[in-house]
Amino acid sequence: MRVDLITLYLLAIGTLLASSALTLWERRSYPRRRRELGVLAAGYATLALGCAAAAIRHSVPGLPGVVGSALANLIIVGGYLLNLQGVALLNGRRYGRISLGIVSMLALAWAIAGKRGEAVMWAYLSAIPISVVCGLTARELLGTRDSKWKQSRNIAVAVTGGHALFYAFRVTILPWLAASFGPHLLAIIGQATMYEGVLYSVILPMTLLRLARDEAHADLRRESQTDYLTGLGNRRWFFEEGARAIRENNAFPPVSCLALDLDHFKAINDRFGHEAGDEVLKSFAKILRSVLGRDVILARIGGEEFAALLPGHESARAKDLAEAVVRRFAQTVTRTADGVEIEATVSIGMARFGTDENTLAKVLAAADRALYGAKSRGGNRLEIARAATTRANAASAPHQLPADHAPTARECGR
Repeated sequence: MRVDLITLYLLAIGTLLASSALTLWERRSYPRRRRELGVLAAGYATLALGCAAAAIRHSVPGLPGVVGSALANLIIVGGYLLNLQGVALLNGRRYGRISLGIVSMLALAWAIAGKRGEAVMWAYLSAIPISVVCGLTARELLGTRDSKWKQSRNIAVAVTGGHALFYAFRVTILPWLAASFGPHLLAIIGQATMYEGVLYSVILPMTLLRLARDEAHADLRRESQTDYLTGLGNRRWFFEEGARAIRENNAFPPVSCLALDLDHFKAINDRFGHEAGDEVLKSFAKILRSVLGRDVILARIGGEEFAALLPGHESARAKDLAEAVVRRFAQTVTRTADGVEIEATVSIGMARFGTDENTLAKVLAAADRALYGAKSRGGNRLEIARAATTRANAASAPHQLPADHAPTARECGR
């Protein structure tokens, strides 16, 4: 069944307007991307307006054909530029000056071409800015490195990149083909352009909406796995991420685990209030991130209880890091919004994966037992689980910081 060009124009206009309306509707559900989705919706609507102008460019009484063609081409390119801007905003980038330059150069080209050059401009040269803008859009999508967008991003890159190549073909190959096979080929390519445009107007908006949904889903998942106060992982995330890290580190056996608990934390809350206690927890979380680094799995697994998994860390290295946490926190003064200064300390138990502690739950339990040993000896210290220490050929006695470096155990707030 053959479809005439006007019908294809109407189909493209309808799909673009539907995509614009759907994008506007969906933006309410994704407040983080309201601006980007709004720009994309405006781009689809502008493309629809440009297609409508192209369909009637020779039918408006009193309007010269070249003016109608130039306006239609400029509006269409404006729609593509809005799509580029919407995608670029995902990466925090803008194309304001480039967009202005492309529109200005295109308007100048139409002015120079005039009525004599209308056919060449419409059939061939008008495709240049569309190809360039779609190529830039594909590049921006490739620059979106977030793994949660990978599938949607790849589809969008294929759509925009294919669109750019199609219009590049119209500029470079089509003139030669038209000269070889006759001008009737232009009518065929015109219909092919509309078919391809309809696919673009459906697939790209749906893909970009999928990208927004993927991001929103990932954000919700991250929030469900994050402790709202400290920004560290929560208990569930610790066990899920820890199990994954253990599987991935089978070829690198050294995996150490730390159980950490702030000393006398209830006394801090009772004396200074829960808001002050929250500030101490946040201060301690910052120290953990600073001392232990990025390759460590950190979580707040209880009120003042924390856990850390150190894949690829030998016992000696893990012990040094844990000692550094004890020293650093003991030397830190937490200042509340009311100007109150609070000093606090932490006790740490350390265990290493081995024959007996062969699961995350078991090694954390071993570290927890060592932690309570440190607590019973006054806190403000690191203690290493005996079994893990024996297998690591370390001293089996409880480990305490050297006397010349360890801070004196203090009451909170003294």
